[in-house]
Amino acid sequence: MKLFADSACDLPKSFYAEHHVELFPLRVHIGEQEYEDVIGIDSKQVYEEIRKGAHPKTSQASPENFLRVFEELAKSGEEGLYVAFSSALSGTYSTAVMMREQVMETYPDLKLTIIDSKCASLGYGLLVQESVRLKAQGLDLQTIEEKIRFQAEHMEHLFTVEDLDYLAQGGRVSKASAFIGGLLNIKPLLHVEEGKLVPIEKIRGRKKVIKRMIEVMEERGERLDEQVVAISHGDDEETALALKQMIEEKFNPKNIEIYLIGSTIAAHTGPGTLALFFLNKLD
Repeated sequence: MKLFADSACDLPKSFYAEHHVELFPLRVHIGEQEYEDVIGIDSKQVYEEIRKGAHPKTSQASPENFLRVFEELAKSGEEGLYVAFSSALSGTYSTAVMMREQVMETYPDLKLTIIDSKCASLGYGLLVQESVRLKAQGLDLQTIEEKIRFQAEHMEHLFTVEDLDYLAQGGRVSKASAFIGGLLNIKPLLHVEEGKLVPIEKIRGRKKVIKRMIEVMEERGERLDEQVVAISHGDDEETALALKQMIEEKFNPKNIEIYLIGSTIAAHTGPGTLALFFLNKLD
């Protein structure tokens, strides 16, 4: 069985080769230049460009790449599983489905499952890691699909941004709200509903919003001591480590993974973003 993921899962570059997961890079545009996320540019470079005043744009993974890889899979006769970035945030999932249909016109026996995770960043990344673990256990494709769909449905995303302007540029909040929020030091607490970013609360000050993240985690999380929890950050490792310590002291999870938010999501949320991922139901 072959596993596929796209770069919006925010796992480090080394993960893909190490665990034999084929990467579909989304694309990042800075000025006149186009880069393949992870392969052609890393998120540290994107944060540097943003701080210099650049406004990166992103686009979905290449249809030609999907076509080539899916044809190779069809010819190999192997099964494949692609857990994809939320269809509400990118056209990548829809394009992959379209390319699968195209390949099946020539290779009707193609065995490829594509899951719309409705997740982003490490909420999505945890699912990719889980698919690797389940494959290593020797489970069949249908069982892995069922387990991944269950976790995708129960994955919580809690996050806040340092600067509302980045969300305003992407149409996530109004420009007026971003301006007033900046003046008043308002920090939004957001989550993901049906794959879309949705504000929950507006809180004054970064320390208070982080404290509130822990409270919401306690309200929503189930058996947190049995979970792998993930934190992603917009080039602010110090705050991510402080959040990790708070979570360890309160919930003592099995493990807490911390990674940098990747280029695709960084382009829309900016430096200083802090995100937290865990399950609200284990089984």
